[in-house]
Amino acid sequence: MRYFVTGGAGFIGSNYVAHLFDEVEGVTGVTIYDKFTYAANPKNYQEFINDPRLTVIKGDVCDLNSLQKSMAKHDYVVHFAAESHVDRSIEDASIFVKTNVLGTLNVLEASRKTGIRTVIHVSTDEVYGSLTTGSADETYNLKPNSPYAASKAASDLLARSYFVTHGLDVRTTRCCNNYGKNQFPEKVIPVFINKLKSGQKIPIYGDGQNIREWIHVSDHNRGVQMVLEKGRPGEVYNIGTGLHLSNNDLASEIIKIMGLDQSFISYIADRPGHDFRYSVNSDKIVSLGFETLVSLENGIRETIDWYTHNFNWWKS
Repeated sequence: MRYFVTGGAGFIGSNYVAHLFDEVEGVTGVTIYDKFTYAANPKNYQEFINDPRLTVIKGDVCDLNSLQKSMAKHDYVVHFAAESHVDRSIEDASIFVKTNVLGTLNVLEASRKTGIRTVIHVSTDEVYGSLTTGSADETYNLKPNSPYAASKAASDLLARSYFVTHGLDVRTTRCCNNYGKNQFPEKVIPVFINKLKSGQKIPIYGDGQNIREWIHVSDHNRGVQMVLEKGRPGEVYNIGTGLHLSNNDLASEIIKIMGLDQSFISYIADRPGHDFRYSVNSDKIVSLGFETLVSLENGIRETIDWYTHNFNWWKS
Protein backbone atom coordinates (compact mmCIF):
# COMPACT_ATOMS: atom_id res chain seq x y z
CA MET A 1 0.00 0.00 0.00
CA ARG A 2 1.21 3.49 -0.87
CA TYR A 3 0.72 6.35 1.60
CA PHE A 4 0.69 10.05 0.73
CA VAL A 5 1.47 12.11 3.86
CA THR A 6 0.95 15.86 3.68
CA GLY A 7 3.05 17.74 6.21
CA GLY A 8 5.19 14.64 6.58
CA ALA A 9 8.32 16.64 7.45
CA GLY A 10 6.68 18.30 10.44
CA PHE A 11 6.30 17.16 14.03
CA ILE A 12 3.35 14.76 13.99
CA GLY A 13 3.66 13.90 10.31
CA SER A 14 7.28 12.79 10.54
CA ASN A 15 6.49 10.65 13.56
CA TYR A 16 3.66 9.08 11.56
CA VAL A 17 6.06 8.32 8.70
CA ALA A 18 8.32 6.57 11.22
CA HIS A 19 5.28 4.65 12.50
CA LEU A 20 4.50 3.47 8.97
CA PHE A 21 8.03 2.21 8.36
CA ASP A 22 8.50 0.66 11.80
CA GLU A 23 5.07 -0.69 12.73
CA VAL A 24 2.75 -1.11 9.74
CA GLU A 25 2.80 -4.17 7.49
CA GLY A 26 2.38 -4.00 3.74
CA VAL A 27 3.79 -0.51 3.21
CA THR A 28 5.21 -0.39 -0.32
CA GLY A 29 5.67 3.38 -0.55
CA VAL A 30 5.47 6.55 1.53
CA THR A 31 5.47 10.00 -0.04
CA ILE A 32 6.16 13.02 2.14
CA TYR A 33 4.52 16.07 0.58
CA ASP A 34 5.59 19.21 2.43
CA LYS A 35 6.05 22.91 1.75
CA PHE A 36 9.04 22.95 4.15
CA THR A 37 8.04 26.07 6.04
CA TYR A 38 9.57 26.95 9.42
CA ALA A 39 8.01 23.98 11.25
CA ALA A 40 9.32 21.29 8.87
CA ASN A 41 12.78 19.78 9.09
CA PRO A 42 14.50 17.31 6.73
CA LYS A 43 16.30 15.91 9.77
CA ASN A 44 12.97 14.52 10.94
CA TYR A 45 13.05 11.67 8.40
CA GLN A 46 16.78 11.18 7.86
CA GLU A 47 16.80 7.69 9.34
CA PHE A 48 14.64 6.58 6.40
CA ILE A 49 16.28 8.64 3.66
CA ASN A 50 17.90 5.56 2.07
CA ASP A 51 14.75 3.46 2.21
CA PRO A 52 13.69 2.95 -1.43
CA ARG A 53 10.05 3.18 -0.36
CA LEU A 54 10.43 6.85 0.64
CA THR A 55 9.74 9.74 -1.75
CA VAL A 56 10.00 13.38 -0.67
CA ILE A 57 8.25 16.11 -2.65
CA LYS A 58 8.47 19.81 -1.87
CA GLY A 59 4.97 21.00 -2.58
CA ASP A 60 2.19 23.24 -1.34
CA VAL A 61 -1.30 21.94 -0.52
CA CYS A 62 -2.58 25.20 -1.96
CA ASP A 63 -1.32 24.08 -5.39
CA LEU A 64 -4.01 21.75 -6.73
CA ASN A 65 -2.14 20.79 -9.89
CA SER A 66 0.96 19.78 -7.96
CA LEU A 67 -1.15 17.78 -5.51
CA GLN A 68 -2.93 15.85 -8.25
CA LYS A 69 0.28 14.96 -10.07
CA SER A 70 2.04 13.94 -6.86
CA MET A 71 -0.89 12.01 -5.40
CA ALA A 72 -1.49 9.75 -8.40
CA LYS A 73 -1.02 6.00 -7.82
CA HIS A 74 -1.31 6.22 -4.03
CA ASP A 75 -3.83 4.28 -1.94
CA TYR A 76 -4.17 6.43 1.17
CA VAL A 77 -3.83 10.11 2.02
CA VAL A 78 -3.08 11.19 5.58
CA HIS A 79 -3.48 14.96 5.77
CA PHE A 80 -1.36 16.53 8.54
CA ALA A 81 -0.32 19.70 6.69
CA ALA A 82 -1.58 22.74 8.59
CA GLU A 83 -0.68 25.98 10.23
CA SER A 84 -1.16 25.10 13.89
CA HIS A 85 0.29 27.67 16.29
CA VAL A 86 -2.49 29.61 18.00
CA ASP A 87 -0.34 32.64 18.83
CA ARG A 88 0.62 33.04 15.17
CA SER A 89 -3.05 32.84 14.14
CA ILE A 90 -3.84 35.71 16.49
CA GLU A 91 -1.14 37.84 14.83
CA ASP A 92 -2.18 36.96 11.25
CA ALA A 93 -5.08 34.63 10.48
CA SER A 94 -4.82 34.85 6.69
CA ILE A 95 -2.21 32.12 6.21
CA PHE A 96 -4.25 29.82 8.48
CA VAL A 97 -7.34 30.26 6.31
CA LYS A 98 -5.31 29.73 3.15
CA THR A 99 -3.44 26.62 4.28
CA ASN A 100 -6.00 24.97 6.54
CA VAL A 101 -9.16 25.70 4.53
CA LEU A 102 -8.12 26.09 0.88
CA GLY A 103 -5.31 23.55 1.35
CA THR A 104 -7.70 20.95 2.76
CA LEU A 105 -10.16 21.63 -0.07
CA ASN A 106 -7.38 20.92 -2.55
CA VAL A 107 -6.36 17.71 -0.76
CA LEU A 108 -9.95 16.49 -0.87
CA GLU A 109 -10.41 17.45 -4.52
CA ALA A 110 -7.12 15.87 -5.59
CA SER A 111 -8.02 12.71 -3.64
CA ARG A 112 -11.38 12.53 -5.41
CA LYS A 113 -9.87 13.02 -8.84
CA THR A 114 -7.04 10.52 -8.39
CA GLY A 115 -9.18 7.74 -6.90
CA ILE A 116 -7.66 7.63 -3.40
CA ARG A 117 -9.17 4.83 -1.31
CA THR A 118 -9.26 6.61 2.04
CA VAL A 119 -8.37 10.09 3.30
CA ILE A 120 -7.58 10.72 6.97
CA HIS A 121 -8.13 14.37 7.78
CA VAL A 122 -6.19 15.19 10.95
CA SER A 123 -7.92 17.86 13.01
CA THR A 124 -7.86 19.04 16.63
CA ASP A 125 -9.88 19.07 19.84
CA GLU A 126 -9.76 22.88 19.71
CA VAL A 127 -12.69 22.91 17.26
CA TYR A 128 -14.98 22.14 20.21
CA GLY A 129 -13.94 25.30 22.04
CA SER A 130 -13.51 25.71 25.77
CA LEU A 131 -15.37 23.31 28.05
CA THR A 132 -16.00 24.25 31.67
CA THR A 133 -16.90 20.67 32.60
CA GLY A 134 -17.34 17.33 30.90
CA SER A 135 -15.87 16.09 27.63
CA ALA A 136 -16.89 16.63 24.01
CA ASP A 137 -17.88 13.60 21.99
CA GLU A 138 -17.93 13.62 18.20
CA THR A 139 -21.50 15.02 18.08
CA TYR A 140 -20.62 18.06 20.19
CA ASN A 141 -21.23 21.45 18.55
CA LEU A 142 -18.18 23.10 16.99
CA LYS A 143 -17.41 26.31 18.88
CA PRO A 144 -13.89 27.37 17.84
CA ASN A 145 -12.53 30.46 19.57
CA SER A 146 -9.15 31.14 17.95
CA PRO A 147 -8.56 31.83 14.24
CA TYR A 148 -6.55 28.60 14.14
CA ALA A 149 -9.40 26.54 15.60
CA ALA A 150 -11.92 28.23 13.30
CA SER A 151 -9.84 27.35 10.24
CA LYS A 152 -9.65 23.72 11.37
CA ALA A 153 -13.41 23.59 12.02
CA ALA A 154 -14.00 24.87 8.50
CA SER A 155 -11.73 22.17 7.10
CA ASP A 156 -13.62 19.52 9.09
CA LEU A 157 -16.87 20.65 7.48
CA LEU A 158 -15.30 20.50 4.03
CA ALA A 159 -14.23 16.93 4.74
CA ARG A 160 -17.78 16.04 5.73
CA SER A 161 -19.14 17.66 2.57
CA TYR A 162 -16.87 15.59 0.32
CA PHE A 163 -18.12 12.41 1.95
CA VAL A 164 -21.78 13.39 1.63
CA THR A 165 -21.62 14.99 -1.82
CA HIS A 166 -18.95 12.96 -3.59
CA GLY A 167 -18.85 9.73 -1.60
CA LEU A 168 -15.17 10.22 -0.83
CA ASP A 169 -14.05 7.95 2.00
CA VAL A 170 -12.73 10.64 4.31
CA ARG A 171 -12.41 10.12 8.07
CA THR A 172 -11.61 12.91 10.51
CA THR A 173 -9.58 12.61 13.71
CA ARG A 174 -9.63 15.21 16.48
CA CYS A 175 -6.76 14.77 18.88
CA CYS A 176 -5.78 16.44 22.13
CA ASN A 177 -2.41 18.17 22.72
CA ASN A 178 0.62 16.25 21.43
CA TYR A 179 4.17 16.12 22.72
CA GLY A 180 7.32 14.17 21.80
CA LYS A 181 10.39 14.38 19.59
CA ASN A 182 10.61 16.65 16.51
CA GLN A 183 8.19 19.24 17.90
CA PHE A 184 8.97 22.79 16.84
CA PRO A 185 10.51 24.70 19.79
CA GLU A 186 7.76 27.35 19.99
CA LYS A 187 5.31 24.83 21.47
CA VAL A 188 4.84 24.74 25.22
CA ILE A 189 6.67 21.56 26.26
CA PRO A 190 9.78 22.24 24.12
CA VAL A 191 9.75 25.83 25.40
CA PHE A 192 9.69 24.63 29.00
CA ILE A 193 12.44 22.04 28.45
CA ASN A 194 14.76 24.35 26.52
CA LYS A 195 14.32 27.24 28.96
CA LEU A 196 15.10 25.01 31.92
CA LYS A 197 18.10 23.47 30.16
CA SER A 198 19.42 27.00 29.68
CA GLY A 199 18.88 27.87 33.35
CA GLN A 200 16.02 30.24 32.57
CA LYS A 201 12.57 30.53 34.10
CA ILE A 202 9.67 29.10 32.12
CA PRO A 203 6.91 31.49 30.99
CA ILE A 204 3.31 30.54 31.79
CA TYR A 205 0.32 32.45 30.44
CA GLY A 206 -1.98 34.16 32.95
CA ASP A 207 -2.37 32.28 36.24
CA GLY A 208 -1.44 28.89 34.78
CA GLN A 209 -4.84 27.34 35.48
CA ASN A 210 -5.71 26.63 31.83
CA ILE A 211 -6.22 22.88 31.32
CA ARG A 212 -5.21 20.67 28.41
CA GLU A 213 -5.46 16.95 27.67
CA TRP A 214 -2.10 15.43 26.70
CA ILE A 215 -1.04 12.50 24.50
CA HIS A 216 2.35 11.25 23.32
CA VAL A 217 2.73 11.62 19.56
CA SER A 218 3.30 7.88 19.11
CA ASP A 219 -0.06 7.12 20.73
CA HIS A 220 -1.74 9.73 18.52
CA ASN A 221 -0.32 8.16 15.39
CA ARG A 222 -1.38 4.69 16.43
CA GLY A 223 -4.86 6.16 16.75
CA VAL A 224 -4.66 7.67 13.27
CA GLN A 225 -3.65 4.30 11.83
CA MET A 226 -6.44 2.55 13.69
CA VAL A 227 -9.00 4.94 12.21
CA LEU A 228 -7.56 4.27 8.75
CA GLU A 229 -7.66 0.49 9.20
CA LYS A 230 -10.81 0.04 11.30
CA GLY A 231 -12.79 3.27 11.14
CA ARG A 232 -15.87 3.96 9.04
CA PRO A 233 -16.15 6.29 6.04
CA GLY A 234 -17.44 9.76 6.84
CA GLU A 235 -16.99 9.37 10.60
CA VAL A 236 -15.20 11.57 13.13
CA TYR A 237 -13.01 10.05 15.85
CA ASN A 238 -11.67 11.81 18.92
CA ILE A 239 -8.24 10.71 20.11
CA GLY A 240 -7.51 11.45 23.76
CA THR A 241 -6.13 10.03 26.96
CA GLY A 242 -8.31 11.41 29.75
CA LEU A 243 -5.10 12.88 31.20
CA HIS A 244 -5.82 16.53 32.01
CA LEU A 245 -3.22 18.92 33.40
CA SER A 246 -3.24 22.61 34.13
CA ASN A 247 -0.27 24.51 32.75
CA ASN A 248 0.95 24.83 36.33
CA ASP A 249 0.77 21.07 36.83
CA LEU A 250 2.54 20.44 33.52
CA ALA A 251 5.33 22.84 34.44
CA SER A 252 5.70 21.24 37.88
CA GLU A 253 5.91 17.76 36.36
CA ILE A 254 8.69 18.79 33.96
CA ILE A 255 10.54 20.67 36.71
CA LYS A 256 10.33 17.62 39.00
CA ILE A 257 11.64 15.23 36.35
CA MET A 258 14.51 17.60 35.58
CA GLY A 259 15.43 17.80 39.29
CA LEU A 260 14.70 21.52 39.69
CA ASP A 261 12.39 23.55 41.92
CA GLN A 262 9.37 25.79 41.61
CA SER A 263 11.46 28.97 41.56
CA PHE A 264 11.88 28.38 37.80
CA ILE A 265 8.21 29.23 37.15
CA SER A 266 7.25 32.74 36.00
CA TYR A 267 3.99 34.21 34.73
CA ILE A 268 3.38 36.41 31.70
CA ALA A 269 0.37 38.30 30.32
CA ASP A 270 -2.35 35.97 29.05
CA ARG A 271 -3.00 35.73 25.32
CA PRO A 272 -6.29 37.02 23.84
CA GLY A 273 -9.19 34.56 23.88
CA HIS A 274 -7.20 31.91 25.74
CA ASP A 275 -9.45 28.82 26.01
CA PHE A 276 -9.69 27.60 29.59
CA ARG A 277 -10.12 23.84 29.12
CA TYR A 278 -10.13 21.18 26.40
CA SER A 279 -11.39 17.64 26.88
CA VAL A 280 -12.57 14.93 24.48
CA ASN A 281 -14.58 11.77 24.97
CA SER A 282 -12.64 9.00 23.21
CA ASP A 283 -15.07 6.11 23.70
CA LYS A 284 -15.65 5.81 19.96
CA ILE A 285 -12.04 5.06 19.04
CA VAL A 286 -11.61 2.91 22.15
CA SER A 287 -14.45 0.76 20.77
CA LEU A 288 -12.17 0.06 17.77
CA GLY A 289 -9.53 -1.32 20.15
CA PHE A 290 -7.44 1.80 20.73
CA GLU A 291 -5.47 2.24 23.94
CA THR A 292 -2.59 4.49 24.90
CA LEU A 293 0.77 2.93 25.72
CA VAL A 294 2.95 5.85 26.88
CA SER A 295 2.51 7.24 30.39
CA LEU A 296 3.01 10.97 30.92
CA GLU A 297 6.07 10.53 33.14
CA ASN A 298 7.80 8.15 30.73
CA GLY A 299 6.82 10.26 27.74
CA ILE A 300 8.09 13.48 29.31
CA ARG A 301 11.35 11.79 30.36
CA GLU A 302 11.84 10.50 26.83
CA THR A 303 11.09 13.94 25.37
CA ILE A 304 13.48 15.72 27.75
CA ASP A 305 16.19 13.21 26.85
CA TRP A 306 15.58 13.71 23.13
CA TYR A 307 15.83 17.51 23.31
CA THR A 308 18.93 17.23 25.50
CA HIS A 309 20.73 15.00 23.00
CA ASN A 310 19.49 16.79 19.87
CA PHE A 311 20.50 20.34 20.68
CA ASN A 312 21.58 21.04 17.09
CA TRP A 313 18.22 19.87 15.72
CA TRP A 314 16.10 22.38 17.57
CA LYS A 315 18.68 25.14 17.64
CA SER A 316 18.88 25.16 13.83
